[in-house]
Amino acid sequence: MDPINIIIGLNIIATFSANISAAKQGVKEKVGVFKDKPKTYLQTLPLYLSTITLVILIISLFQVGTLEYKPENQTIRILGLIFYLVFSWVQIWTIKTLGENYSQDIAIKKVHKLITNGPFKIVRHPQYLSQILMDIGGAVATLSYILAPIALIQIPFLFMRAALEDKLLEKHFGESFIVFKKKTGQIFPFIG
Repeated sequence: MDPINIIIGLNIIATFSANISAAKQGVKEKVGVFKDKPKTYLQTLPLYLSTITLVILIISLFQVGTLEYKPENQTIRILGLIFYLVFSWVQIWTIKTLGENYSQDIAIKKVHKLITNGPFKIVRHPQYLSQILMDIGGAVATLSYILAPIALIQIPFLFMRAALEDKLLEKHFGESFIVFKKKTGQIFPFIG
């Protein structure tokens, strides 16, 4: 197997293990935990797309749906690998920073805090920035012509989801969120 693909495969295992605690937290959440949870396709569609990108990335590790690995593509593949690795761990950092506030749902919990430290000092939605750059990095690292378009298709849905979360956070936290919003980018630093 290709060394870049081995590194990606090992990272998938490592990040999956790191996400176990967050997944357990999400399983424990019941409807009664939430104070406000909008009903929208943005609750599930981006999650389905990220699951599909992960499955396709795993398939791509076996060079299914990929371009031929040629020596002249090695530099771009290594750059893709770096993006994939860095942003998969930024995503873990984001989840750990959110702690009890983490949820896969767009929701305000009954006991909810506005998190403004860690990666949230720079952007309000580092998990979406991580998802975008991780998926694009994975597509480039594996040269997957199947993963690349799906990674791009999910971007507008992540922006819409972030906008909905911003509205919900502003509704719940008011002026403190507005001040936070002025200091940070929405998904990309210094933008929105």
